[in-house]
Amino acid sequence: MSNQHSHEHGQHEHGHAPSTFKGYMTGFVLSVILTAIPFWLVIDNVFANSSTTALVILAFAAVQIVVHMVYFLHMNTKSEGGWTMLALIFTIMLVVITLSGSLWVMYHLNNNMMPGMMPESAHAIHEMNEMP
Repeated sequence: MSNQHSHEHGQHEHGHAPSTFKGYMTGFVLSVILTAIPFWLVIDNVFANSSTTALVILAFAAVQIVVHMVYFLHMNTKSEGGWTMLALIFTIMLVVITLSGSLWVMYHLNNNMMPGMMPESAHAIHEMNEMP
């Protein structure tokens, strides 16, 4: 039984990046490429619209997260009986809630706390509301 257990531990599951020097170097090279391309996009101002640049950088970041999870964290749907994937889904939900909530709060703070940036009519209404 213990002999079989040690044999199972040495096997790599299908689709699982091996813990070898080649696997780590592949992950490292992909990570460097996925970092250098967005850096180049910003430095050379490839896209005229900054929103497009931001979306492309976010896409590269998402791909880089997957590369790190597969090549360095060795995550897949079969590892740890599926608990690793469940923890990942929970983490992604928390990150999405935190980021969207933070952006929502910052947007509303910018609109409500910057009266000098408002049009004149909105600025006059804001000043009238502050009068005793």
